[in-house]
Amino acid sequence: MNDARPPEEPIVCSRCGRTAEEPPVTWTFSVENGARRYLCEACSRENLRSIEGRLDPSWW
Repeated sequence: MNDARPPEEPIVCSRCGRTAEEPPVTWTFSVENGARRYLCEACSRENLRSIEGRLDPSWW
């Protein structure tokens, strides 16, 4: 999937606002209404149950 953001624009965690120049491998993202939403490692860990709960049952 191609990242639609301009290359000079940093990636921003949608929960805490932390920024990164490139998407770190420890960050997660979802596509909501056609837009990518990133979560930093700390926010991903804090919200793991919520993230798992949105997965399609066939994933498991």
